[in-house]
Amino acid sequence: MSDVATLLAECGAARLAIVQQHEASARAVGHYDFNNTYQYVINREDAHVAWIRSALLESGGTMAPAPAPAAAGAVPSPGSKVDPGAYRQILLEDARVLASFVDAWTPRIAALGHARHRTMLNVILGESREHQRLFEQAASGIEDVLGKRTRHAARVGGVL
Repeated sequence: MSDVATLLAECGAARLAIVQQHEASARAVGHYDFNNTYQYVINREDAHVAWIRSALLESGGTMAPAPAPAAAGAVPSPGSKVDPGAYRQILLEDARVLASFVDAWTPRIAALGHARHRTMLNVILGESREHQRLFEQAASGIEDVLGKRTRHAARVGGVL
């Protein structure tokens, strides 16, 4: 495999591992608004993985499977009102993993000579920072990170 394909394969495996971790976290996070945040992030991350897979195939490589993610921590069952703080540690861990990904990959991507792939990977890094910020905001107790609710709409229910 070429150096470009090797870098894409390694980055793709790291990105896929993060998606799998977020999927596990989403299964554990029953708070409706926080779970919606996970759904939004996972949707974008699926696009990231598809972009990397396409670039990798173009470069003559193949996507390696990611390792199995660790299970998310124990959380309360969703009820009529769930304390947002119950999910703080899961959200903080997901933010930390994204920060670590961006920090580890920024210098490697900056050194990549293939301009189109470098640009694509920089978009992924930028969106990863944004996802990190969403998880940090949710961890701080902000429930409307994706937008404001309709005025006077009650926050009730959870994701099963």
